[in-house]
This record gives sequence, structure tokens and C-alpha cells, in this order.
Amino acid sequence: MTAVVSAPATYVIVGASLAGAKAAEALRKHGFDGRVLLIGAEPDRPYERPPLSKGYLAGSDARDTIFVHESAWYAEQGVELRLGTRVTVIDPAAHEITVGSGERVAYTKLLLATGATPRRLTAPGSDLDGIHYLRDVADSESLRDGLAGGGKRVVVVGAGWIGLETAAAARGHGNDVTVVEPEAAPLHAVLGPELGAMFGRLHLEHGVDLQLRTGVTGFRGSAGRVTGVLTDRGDVLPADVVIIGVGARPNTELAGAAGVAVDNGVVVDAALRSSSPDVFAAGDVANAFNPRLARHLRIEHWSNARASGQAAARSMLGQAVTYNPVPYFFTDQYDLGMEYAGFAGVGDYDRIVYRGDLDARRFIAFWLAADRVVAGMNVNVWDVNNGIKELIRSGVRVDERALQDPDVPLDALAAVRATVS
Repeated sequence: MTAVVSAPATYVIVGASLAGAKAAEALRKHGFDGRVLLIGAEPDRPYERPPLSKGYLAGSDARDTIFVHESAWYAEQGVELRLGTRVTVIDPAAHEITVGSGERVAYTKLLLATGATPRRLTAPGSDLDGIHYLRDVADSESLRDGLAGGGKRVVVVGAGWIGLETAAAARGHGNDVTVVEPEAAPLHAVLGPELGAMFGRLHLEHGVDLQLRTGVTGFRGSAGRVTGVLTDRGDVLPADVVIIGVGARPNTELAGAAGVAVDNGVVVDAALRSSSPDVFAAGDVANAFNPRLARHLRIEHWSNARASGQAAARSMLGQAVTYNPVPYFFTDQYDLGMEYAGFAGVGDYDRIVYRGDLDARRFIAFWLAADRVVAGMNVNVWDVNNGIKELIRSGVRVDERALQDPDVPLDALAAVRATVS
């Protein structure tokens, strides 16, 4: 009798992103010895995106510092890295993908790490040269070239994280900067009015013209290049460079066309498994069930890309995985550094408690729901974020006075029960 030799398992990762690269790394770390194929549409090997709006855009970070792995790592680890390649079709029934050349590749397990794309404005003139969106390294380099040398009139549309970070970088290059935002404060939906206003004051102090409660209705140009931004107040803001940061949408087209469930991302469970057998998702594109919050949550931050890529790899290998992170992100703007842990959307908390000096921008803010900390943000206070995360994980009711007292260590607060007044 002739022995049947099984073909080696092939794990395909669509998206040569941070999440994709960390998944490939974790597969090898956890002993997978089959074929690992990492496919990316960009020409560059996987890199980290936070520097694109921070140090790399500002010119303080060198290009070789942004990459997840050295170029030789992929060959050394037996990871087939195909760059400049788009996946055009996923066929879950056949366990196949098709790439742009028409080649079909069979997979045993498939990970979608396709990320997100900036939301684009469709107002008149939005196709003029000089209007920038920021997602990939080419975007960052193009924008940095536009900002370099200073003396430009820069208009930033949107006062979210990308908008404020690029505004700070533009000021660092010596440009005049105006930020246009329809809400009453920067970061209003994320941080609320009080803390959003703090970021607004920070930018005002650094010379930014902050125009709140103001929308954009169109763009003016000359010879195909932007010269101004039209607002719903009837103003025309002179502009040599325009940066648009109005959010991002998950890249779900491939998954949706393949019949994989999508709803604000690829819908996955706490093990990052999609509705289709052997198809997983991680990073910005994954709308993952978070047992801690008892809801699906799509997170567009660096730490989630790193951690979810690794967790998805373990799940693909059949390990028991419950991806249950405390969300985390950070920002650096001028002389302000901040870390945020947890999740406090509208309706998720009833008050904010502060420890430290809010006016001096050296404090910790705690979002509370029924006396439990659901999120915390440390501003220019360091080595406390792990304590904040532990407090969130503990789920205990805390005493507000102890929370405000800087002499009470954060790691002790998990054992402090709320008192009855």
C-alpha cells in the first residue's frame, strides 16, 4: 500500500501590516513549521504607523527605525514576504485566495490583517493637489516634504488624534496652522468637553488657530493646486497644504465579497475567528468581541495591532485564546505626552476624577462608572499605566478620595473598597 503524504499546512496572512508581521512572528515562536505567506499591497516591508504622524513626520525619526523586523528576518524565519501584491479574491469554500496576477494560492488557515483606509471628503475641490491624507509611509513622506522649510499656510481638517498630531508636526516645521473642527472641542467624542478643551488650549498656546464648531464645504485651487479651504461660516482659509483627518473605515471589501460577516470591520469572536471556518482577523479591520466589555469593539491603535496579531496566530494554531485586552493608545504633542488605557465611550461612564494638576497638564484622569474605573489617562505622569490597567481589570469599586490622592499607590487601589458616605 502506498503511504499518503499530507501536504504541509499553509498559513496565509493578507496584510503585511504590524498585525500581520506580529502574527507571522508568533506562528514561528509557537512552533509552526509549515508555510507562512505574508502578502502586502505596499512596497515596504511591515512597519509601525505611529511615527508617521509623530517622529517620522516631524523629521526626528530615521526611516529605518519604523520597521517591525530587519529585512533579513523574513528569510531567516522562513516567512515568504510578497510586497506590492494585492489579493483580489478570497474563496473560503475552496480555501483559496487569488492575487492580482491571477495566481491562486491554497491555504489551510487565513488571517485578514488588511487594516483601514482614511475617510475621504467629497466636497468640491477635494481632488486638488496639496490635499493630504495620512495612512502609509508614502503619505507621511509626501506630507513631510510639503511641510519642510516652514512658512506654509497649513489647514488641518479634523481635530482628532491624527489632526492634532499633524498640526503639532506642522508647527514644529515652522508653518502657520489652522485646525477646523465641527465639534465644540478637539477630541470631543473621545475625551469629552473638559479634556478636549485642554488639548485645544495646548494648541492655542503653540500658535495654532483653532476654529471650532466649523465645517468644511469645499476647496479652492489654482492651476490644479489647493489655495484655500471654504468653511460653512462663509470664510475662505488660505492654504498651501491641507491635511484631512476625519477618521478611517476598515478594509472589509475582500471579506464582504467572500461572504465573511462584516459590520464595522470583520466580525470575529474573542478568539479572533470570523464567521467562515479557518478565516481569522486582527488589527484595525477586526471588530472583535471583548468579553470584558461584553460587546464587539474595533480598535485602531498600535497596541491592538501588535497584540491581536499575536493572539490570532495562537488561535490559528488551535490554542485556547480569549483576546480580552485593556485598550491602549498614546500621543505626543509639543511638550505633552499621554497614555490612555481602557474604554469610555458616550454613556459608558458617569464622571471623571482627577489626580494631580489639570492646569499644569500633569495629572491622571479616571473615568468611572458606578465607582469602578473603566478608563484612565496619564498626562506627563509616567510609569503608572500598568497600574491603571490593573485597576480597570480588577473591576472593584474604588474610593474617590483615594483615587484623587497621589500618596495612595495605584496598585493598592484595587484593594480599596468604596466607602459609604
